[in-house]
Amino acid sequence: MHAMIFFILLLGLLWIGRSIFIPFLVALFLWYMINVIATGFRQLFPYRGKSILFGHVLDWVARILSIGTIGFIVYLFATHIRPMFAQLQSALPVLQDKLLTAIDYMSNTLDISLDTNLLPNFAKIAASVGASVAGIAASVGMILIYILFLLVEQETFRTKVKNLFANKRQSKKYAYIIESVDKNMKRYLFMKTIISGLTAVFAYVWLQIIGLEFAGAWAFLLFIMNYIPTIGSIVSCVLPILFALAIGPSIQTAVLTAIGLIGLEILFGNILDPKLTGKTLNLSTLAILLNLVFWGMIWGVIGMFLSVPLLMIIFIITAQFDSTRPIAVLLSANGKIPDIRDEE
Repeated sequence: MHAMIFFILLLGLLWIGRSIFIPFLVALFLWYMINVIATGFRQLFPYRGKSILFGHVLDWVARILSIGTIGFIVYLFATHIRPMFAQLQSALPVLQDKLLTAIDYMSNTLDISLDTNLLPNFAKIAASVGASVAGIAASVGMILIYILFLLVEQETFRTKVKNLFANKRQSKKYAYIIESVDKNMKRYLFMKTIISGLTAVFAYVWLQIIGLEFAGAWAFLLFIMNYIPTIGSIVSCVLPILFALAIGPSIQTAVLTAIGLIGLEILFGNILDPKLTGKTLNLSTLAILLNLVFWGMIWGVIGMFLSVPLLMIIFIITAQFDSTRPIAVLLSANGKIPDIRDEE
């Protein structure tokens, strides 16, 4: 009974406080991305000297280059991809009408009843996604402030955790939790970003070759949606295929679009992704799907985008306490859970 009351109160808190939690979690995600990219830049100029100060200077140079890289991607999106999305959004009602016409034609030809209400309303979906993005854009100032403070204070996190508890065992346990979250999050984001980036690049080249409109927008959608498990990959493939089917110059374009995008998703999403990120996650597929639905209901598209990192954090934390270890076992893919005692 107490657990049910606590869960309901937690749901209410997450819903009411979404305007506070979402900007902070987005800032936390971007902060991790900055550090992941900075780690790559830092490896370009390794320093093994004795000067701690010079090492810190090189760390900050890597972070600045990382911020510049993300800024350049945002600039490309604003100047090249965003106008494509604006044109694409204006074409969605045409796509909807053509699909409805196609369904009516199939119903009459095959003499079967097909419910057009089952067809997703692409205009409403686009409006919902746009509203989520607009909500994040409205909080951009707060997000930048969060990122700035995270970057400034990140050097002191470990010292704070070490001195937070007088009990050495407790201090070691919480330090292990933070270290595990940090290590696994960075590894996951690095691998996921590389895989998503390669998928998007190859998709863009393929769509350009076959002559599908808005190739840049579709490739960017593929890159972003790959962070959303299962559903993201399906949506990012289905939308351009339906677009090519309804508005493309010929049926051949739709077939080639389907072959290219589905093939890339199988190669990168079903073969390479599990091999590269499987050891990092060790999460049950069912748990990932249920978690995706949960955060999607609470926070919409942004919640779905953040669902896997949030589940990873819950998994690592619950594994370290005897009272919550059964939860971690259920969330795991193989029943094996991370434990500080394995490190001792």
